[in-house]
Amino acid sequence: MIGSKQATLVERVRLSGVGVHSGTEATLTLVPAPECTGIVFQRTDLEGSPRIPANLDHVSDTELGTTLALPDGSAKVMTVEHLMAALAAAGISNVVVEIDGPEPPILDGSFGPYLAAIQAAGVEVQEADLPVIRIRRPVTASGSQGSSYVATSASDYRISATIDFSHSTIGRQYGSFEVGRDVFRDQLAPARTFGFRAQAEALRERGLAQGSSLENTVVLDDDGVMNDGLRFPDEFLRHKVGDMVGDLALLGARLEGHIVADRPSHEGNIALARAIVEDQRRSPEGEAIVDTKQILQYLPHRYPMLLVDRITHFESGKRIVGIKNVTVNEPFFQGHYPGHPIMPGVLIIEAMAQVGGLLLMDTIENPDQKVVYFMSLDRVKWRRPVTPGDQLVFQLELLQFRRSVCKMRGEGFVDGKLVAEAELMARVMDR
Repeated sequence: MIGSKQATLVERVRLSGVGVHSGTEATLTLVPAPECTGIVFQRTDLEGSPRIPANLDHVSDTELGTTLALPDGSAKVMTVEHLMAALAAAGISNVVVEIDGPEPPILDGSFGPYLAAIQAAGVEVQEADLPVIRIRRPVTASGSQGSSYVATSASDYRISATIDFSHSTIGRQYGSFEVGRDVFRDQLAPARTFGFRAQAEALRERGLAQGSSLENTVVLDDDGVMNDGLRFPDEFLRHKVGDMVGDLALLGARLEGHIVADRPSHEGNIALARAIVEDQRRSPEGEAIVDTKQILQYLPHRYPMLLVDRITHFESGKRIVGIKNVTVNEPFFQGHYPGHPIMPGVLIIEAMAQVGGLLLMDTIENPDQKVVYFMSLDRVKWRRPVTPGDQLVFQLELLQFRRSVCKMRGEGFVDGKLVAEAELMARVMDR
């Protein structure tokens, strides 16, 4: 995340402590490595000291942490995300992680001790160029526990995330962070992992959280935080964002784009990383899945009320991403407002609804003979104005579809920033 060249450490780094899930003491040594080595974990306590590359191909588990393993299962390393985040934040792209146990030390539960040790050892910039992944068009992903993501084009690396927990101490929290070296160090690195006292016994019966304590985990009971306070009011959110940095570091490249995440999880983070890799295999021009000509076949709208230009992502019966290019020639700008053109909020929602209508057309027979009538809107919010030159990116998810009546949730983005959101209910009827 710093510079355009690969980098390694100036000298070795050595840290020891207990693993949060395994409960096993381990010593971890970060060893400087040549160009193009990547991040490699080496289990020095196992016969032959097997090496596990830190990449998506070696992710074997994402429950309460990200685990890397060899394909034959002969070696694995649990909970790698804290170390991976610190390495990414420091700009380290080549290092061998020697470890004599199944899990890196949890230390104080944050990313901070790893980052501080790496920075103290020094960063050596190498000659080889650092691979760069640039998000050119919207990429979406989701996890089984309700997490959802959209990655959009941006000139830097930014993560915006929302978490939502029933516990009153957490509730719903939102934050947006430019993931640069200084921002990570000051705003994300100190944030600690967290858990709930009510779940501790069940986790330990399953062999998890064996090393968890108030020294390395923010623990919540019915009355609130059991530790001696929080480092940030939204420490829970910041830790989740730090976890995303660590998981997305498994891409093995510097990322340029804006990631917007709702209820992120390790499973969802890895799903997003894999979706980004798959998207990079497409042509850089980002061809439309459905273009204007095809849209005209499915939607009854015509100028000036056709507000969808193309569809860039489609999962049948699940999710759709569509684009509306907002130009100064839009007829509504003549009166809304002269000298200060702003796209009417109702038309932003109308464009969102049209994208949603295209999602439904794949779920019914004879779509050319049907039309979608929207019945109600709920939880509608406009976050910021849309003006000429903006590109609106709509992401809609189908929540329910029964007896020709459906419910969808939609979000609209400009340059990766949320501009509008709503829940929509519609009925599919004969034309």
